[in-house]
Amino acid sequence: MPAQDAPPPPAELVALAQAYGVESSYDPGSGPVSVGARTLVAVLAALGVEAGTPEAVREALERHRGGQRARLLPPTVVVRRAGRRTALDVPADARLGVELEEGGVWELPRGHSHWLPADLPLGRHTLTVAAGGREQRAHLVVAPERLPQPTGRSWGFLAQLYSVLSERSWGMGDLGDLAELAQWAGAGLGAGFVQINPLHAGLPGAPSDPSPYRPSSRRFADPVHLRIEAVPEYGYLTGEQRAEAEELGRRAARLRDEVLSHDGLIDRDAVWALKRKALELLYEVPRGAGREAAYRAFLHREGGWLERHALWNALAEVHGVDWHAWPKGLRHPDSPHVTLAAEELAERVDLHRWLAWQLDDQLARAQQAAAGAGMAVGLIHDLAVGAHPDGADAWALQDVLATGISVGAPPDAFNAHGQDWGLPPWRPDALAAAGYAPYAELLRSAARHAGAVRIDHVMGLFRLWWVPAGHPPTEGAYVRYDAEAMLGVLALEAHRAGTTVIGEDLGTVEPGVREELAVRGILGTSVLWFERDWQAKGEILAPERWRPGSLATLTTHDLPSTAARLSGEHVELRHRLGLLARALGEEQSQAAAELTDWRAELTRLGLLAQDEPLSARALYRFLAATPAELVGVWLPDLVGDPRPQNLPGTWDQYPNWRLPVADAEGHPVTLDALAALPAARSLAEVLADVPAEAPRERPEGAGRHEGGRPERPTPPSGAA
Repeated sequence: MPAQDAPPPPAELVALAQAYGVESSYDPGSGPVSVGARTLVAVLAALGVEAGTPEAVREALERHRGGQRARLLPPTVVVRRAGRRTALDVPADARLGVELEEGGVWELPRGHSHWLPADLPLGRHTLTVAAGGREQRAHLVVAPERLPQPTGRSWGFLAQLYSVLSERSWGMGDLGDLAELAQWAGAGLGAGFVQINPLHAGLPGAPSDPSPYRPSSRRFADPVHLRIEAVPEYGYLTGEQRAEAEELGRRAARLRDEVLSHDGLIDRDAVWALKRKALELLYEVPRGAGREAAYRAFLHREGGWLERHALWNALAEVHGVDWHAWPKGLRHPDSPHVTLAAEELAERVDLHRWLAWQLDDQLARAQQAAAGAGMAVGLIHDLAVGAHPDGADAWALQDVLATGISVGAPPDAFNAHGQDWGLPPWRPDALAAAGYAPYAELLRSAARHAGAVRIDHVMGLFRLWWVPAGHPPTEGAYVRYDAEAMLGVLALEAHRAGTTVIGEDLGTVEPGVREELAVRGILGTSVLWFERDWQAKGEILAPERWRPGSLATLTTHDLPSTAARLSGEHVELRHRLGLLARALGEEQSQAAAELTDWRAELTRLGLLAQDEPLSARALYRFLAATPAELVGVWLPDLVGDPRPQNLPGTWDQYPNWRLPVADAEGHPVTLDALAALPAARSLAEVLADVPAEAPRERPEGAGRHEGGRPERPTPPSGAA
């Protein structure tokens, strides 16, 4: 049983914790474990609640109860527009009014004021209630019942963009390569989407953290992904600037060639050093009247969100990336010292705003390329579960993030030590007070140039494991979020953008979560190796029993590649790095038995001939036979690359997030070479047989999902 911190919590402390959505126990799979008093006190402190003494607990509990009694409305009311009225818990004689987002006011007659009408328009409104001489206002979010769905079934590639280099790349894959990949996959192979890793802005400085899942900002992309020659001003460089840019291009070509050599690794810092110089040259090129007008329109649209992001980057150039160590007057974005610094650093601030504009432009062009190639979905962008505590988001959003807290996972049968992911979580109370605006803005930006958005660790919309600073991951607690509000805001933003949403729901998922996600139209993630009937001795789940509402894949960036699974190399790699939980022979025997099971199942289904070797192609035939809405093909499977892009549990022992796509012998393969492979068209022909509509065993969202349980609870993508 996992260790727990002492002493056990008294009843009043438990009641106070529960009042703020902090759970006082958890179940690691072996029975309930109580959360210790020390942890509850620390978690409550992060929520602004003093609970260090019995007297403080009693006072805090009474304040909370008094506040509940005095409040006519919660800070934010989220309702589903589903053709029915919504009841509100307000006094019977109250008068309600709704100020609509687009202007205008709806007033409801007295006597009917405890109902919101069924035909309120979708959007973010303001709700006012008056009763007993009091008046209160609240944010009102009216959301659709379900999120947008894919238009028919389709298949597509799963790729880590940095790893997909072309002959034009500057040392790592970029947005120009993304557009090329989408055009080739869509127009050339009939693919319906390309899913890529998060393109979030990384923490600046060298050496940088190559993980795309621990960014400085989730709201803005990283300029290292820009295609330099695609910036319109590149064509107007003259004289010395033109010569300098061309020299930078030649140096980039040498860097690319080094990466494409045998065992070459992507050097993000070296790429950015070259691109930064080139982009600073391009920033100096005068813009024409039309370009200037477009830039000003972009600045107006992005508003204060962009101003703070650009200012943080300018301040980081002067004071370093850890804003906690900046001069005291600069540690909060609303400080007058920050306003003065913005004036002093105006030129650098504008450079970072301009970089965001270039990224927005190239992201839009990549999605347009995907749509133009006939893709039904287009680009699927990935939204990480959190951002670095020292980065731009943590500084700009510190009033709605929990201070002194990191997200993680509790101890369980597979990991007795728990996990600490080093990412500060949203404060549920602060989010509600802000009308969920920061969360909505994050979703809006993620969906702007996407046909779909993948949400990493989607279970975090319901609850997250909070680990207080100075505590081991075993001494944390689950904190609840208002799932109805989180899902409602997500549904509204997805509706407005017309984007499908895919939730990464691998790992330990509490009962009811997958069912609720399915009801709301959020697709899940189904990985072939984990889809088992756990009530039938772990038997392979027959393809017709897979859930329709999912993205079905053979692997992910955190799991062994298909080639490694088929050869057993994934076991040997983990053995070499000391990561096996059991003896090598045991692990190898289990891996071999798993392949034997799959060979038998594929043969039974007629998807594999008796004398045919088990292959990725045969496994993709199985995925095509499931009713999954989307089938994802791991791009390196085209060339049999055995290496995982990320190996959880390692830091510098393995080159995580730095590997170009390579063949079975480790020779890097360019996008241009991939497009010429017969294997690509052969696999596309297998997946082209996926019918537009597959037979379904049960209605969408109904029933119990039986598969999806992995070998061990899965951390958010990229967790070390």
